[in-house]
Amino acid sequence: MLSLYIHHIVDLYVWVDDLLPKQIQSSRGGRPAVLTQSELVTLLVWNTLTTHQRTMQDVYNHAQMYLKSEFPRLPKYNAFLEHCHKVTPLMFELLSRLLRDEAPLRFMDSTMLPVSTLARSSYHKVAKNIAAYGKNHQGWHFGFKLHASITNTGALCAIALTPADVYDAQMMPHLLNEHTRIAVGDSHYGAKVMGRIIWEKYGTIILAPPHYKQRRKIMSPWQHALLSHRSKIESTFDILKNHLHLVTSFPRSVFGYLTHYVRILLGYQILALATL
Repeated sequence: MLSLYIHHIVDLYVWVDDLLPKQIQSSRGGRPAVLTQSELVTLLVWNTLTTHQRTMQDVYNHAQMYLKSEFPRLPKYNAFLEHCHKVTPLMFELLSRLLRDEAPLRFMDSTMLPVSTLARSSYHKVAKNIAAYGKNHQGWHFGFKLHASITNTGALCAIALTPADVYDAQMMPHLLNEHTRIAVGDSHYGAKVMGRIIWEKYGTIILAPPHYKQRRKIMSPWQHALLSHRSKIESTFDILKNHLHLVTSFPRSVFGYLTHYVRILLGYQILALATL
C-alpha cells in the first residue's frame, strides 16, 4: 500500500499544478475564486487517496477541520460545490492523460453503479432521464454501468460510463485500441460478430471463456493462464466500490454524479500507478 503523510499534499499539489493547464483570469472581472483550480483538484484527489469520504459535504468538512494549515481560506459550501463541478472537466482531462492506453494486454469487464435501490427507483428524479435498469448475475439494478479495461497490474487503460442497460460487448471499441494485442473478458465478450469487428479494426484477439452451453472447446495453456487472471479486474472494481465508495446516491445533480465518479477514478489511477 502507498504510505502518505500530510507533507505529501505539497508534492501532490506541485504535480497537479504542472499537469493542469494554467488558469487564465477572466476579462469580465469579478471576484477571484478562493481556491485555484490546482488547489481544488489537489484537495479532491488527496481526500480520495487518504480518507475516502463518501460525500462532497464530508470532503468540505474534513478540509475545514484537518487541512486548515494547507487550505487556510475555504469558500462557503455552495461556492465550493459549484467550483468542484467546474473543475470536473480538468480532472477528467488529467485522468485521460494517466490512462495506460498503450498496454498490449488488457482485462476488461463492467460493473453496476446503482443510484437508487429498486424499491425507490420509481421515485428517483436526479438521474431519471439518463439512468436505466440493468441486470447482471446479482440481479436487477437501477443506475449506470462502468465499463473498464486494465493492465495486468490493475492500472486503468480505458473507461466508459453508460446507462445500466448497455450490453458489455457493445463497449469493446471504447475499451480497446490499436495498441491492444490481446483482450481478456468474461463470456459476454465472446460474441463472434463483435470479435470480428475488433479484429478488423484493431487487430486484437478477444479471449473469453466458452458459453456455458459449450461443453467442449479447445484451449491452449497460455489462454487458460490468461483467463485464470481475469479476476484482476474484479479486484479493481472491489477497490473502487467497497473501499473508495464509487457507488453513491448522495449527489443532487447529474453533474454531481460525474464529479464523484471522476474524482474517485482519478484517485484510484494515481494509487495504481504509484504502486507499480
